[in-house]
Amino acid sequence: MAASLGRQWVDVTFKPNTSVATIEKVRATCSHVQNVSAYPLPRKHTVLNLMAGIRFNTTNASDGNVAQLQVCVQKFGSVQGFTPGDSGDEGG
Repeated sequence: MAASLGRQWVDVTFKPNTSVATIEKVRATCSHVQNVSAYPLPRKHTVLNLMAGIRFNTTNASDGNVAQLQVCVQKFGSVQGFTPGDSGDEGG
């Protein structure tokens, strides 16, 4: 449990009917931001599996890195949400 303390991420969600190809493109395009890494996608890349969006690990990212990620994903009209989270949000 101690390993999960202090973890931070950003969840990126998409508008309904966004294609799998577009979701994959956003993930690939925005994974270049320093100190940010995309979590692996489900093995099956279907709209149903990717409906919840994609998650980026921002544990080691600065506020500037997170801002760069936000600018990158918002270049895509299919992005609906950009929601930062941390291990404190999980309750317990």
